[in-house]
Amino acid sequence: MPPLIAFAGALGGLAVVRWAYKTAVRINRELEEARLARVSESAQTSEIPTLRRDPVTGAYRPG
Repeated sequence: MPPLIAFAGALGGLAVVRWAYKTAVRINRELEEARLARVSESAQTSEIPTLRRDPVTGAYRPG
C-alpha cells in the first residue's frame, strides 16, 4: 500500500508542476502582448504635434 501512495503523490506532484508551468507560460504571453501593445501605442503618440510657446501672446500652440 505505501508504494501506491508514493506513486499517487508523485503523479499528483507532476500534475501540479505541469499546471504551474502552463499558467506561467500563459501569463508571460499575456504580459508580452500587453507590452507590445503599449510600445505600438507610444509610437502613435509620437505623431501628436508638440506645443510651442508663441513669443507674442505667450500661449502654447501646436507646431
